[in-house]
Amino acid sequence: MPKTTTLLIINGPNLNLLGTREPATYGTATLTDVEAVAADAAGSHGWTVNCFQSNHEGELVDAIQAATGTADGIVINAGAYTHTSIALRDALTAVGLPVVEVHISNVHRREEFRQHSYLSAVADAVIVGAGISGYRFAVDFLIEKLSSGSAGYAAP
Repeated sequence: MPKTTTLLIINGPNLNLLGTREPATYGTATLTDVEAVAADAAGSHGWTVNCFQSNHEGELVDAIQAATGTADGIVINAGAYTHTSIALRDALTAVGLPVVEVHISNVHRREEFRQHSYLSAVADAVIVGAGISGYRFAVDFLIEKLSSGSAGYAAP
């Protein structure tokens, strides 16, 4: 069962530019819109979110480490650090919280280097290509997992 009924929503580098950065790829929604989607999804379950964005890898690691005792789970869109950061992977593993990795675009339809994630193997779920709705899906999944003790699906 959850301890805090709070989720940490982490967004990495360049996600502060949503709405203006490559709208054909990422859409026109802003980071404020992303945070509102996550907050609304959590609020519909009686939960809250803490949102954090940084362009700096160490600050993202610090935010993950600080989640212990302040959040029940993490939704993370690590941006480009998804494909490069063993430090983020290690931090996620160290805190031991359930994690959902989110990507606004379908990374599997993009450049080859974007198709490898250091985070996916330690995530409970990975949501790609659903736009900012992916954050809602991630929040719903984590809250269901944490509230019921299930992963929200039947294992094959």
